[in-house]
Amino acid sequence: MRAEVPAPVASGDAAVIEVRDAGAADFGFLASMLVEAIAWRPDAVVRDVDDVLATPEFGHYLLGWPRPDDRGVVAVEGGVRVGAAWYRVFAPPDTGFGFAGVDIPEVTIAVVRGHRGRGVGRTLLDVLVAAARSEGRRALSLSVEPDNFARRLYEAVGFRVVDGSGGALTMLGDLGPH
Repeated sequence: MRAEVPAPVASGDAAVIEVRDAGAADFGFLASMLVEAIAWRPDAVVRDVDDVLATPEFGHYLLGWPRPDDRGVVAVEGGVRVGAAWYRVFAPPDTGFGFAGVDIPEVTIAVVRGHRGRGVGRTLLDVLVAAARSEGRRALSLSVEPDNFARRLYEAVGFRVVDGSGGALTMLGDLGPH
């Protein structure tokens, strides 16, 4: 899959972003993207990947990747991975921050700093939503802090707030009839 996204302002050329399925070999990159998703604020203290994976409320988003119901995509620009989005199904008592039901996968998405704000996240999310629809999923969920700039992206793609607790919002993207 190829998509054209705006290039940084300093360059007039459009960047070609290739989106491919995420596999087992992408685990390390997905782990680094999990850290980025957690430390999204510009002034955030970036945690060590091993520390994040060892913390149960974060590690369960990725440990054992890929499980049978996992689905993910990676954005590549010029041979370099610049972002990833994936979803995973959770069941009580081991649920994610954006848990909305045992049949609704929860999305994790992040773009490498320096590549944000150019449509990479939108491209990743569009491809992941299309994949979920093709698999017959009825919805996707995610968790976002109210002031996270990515919230506008999620709303633009059709996610809506369904719950808010613990300083975060749970958003649900209804994928429509199948």
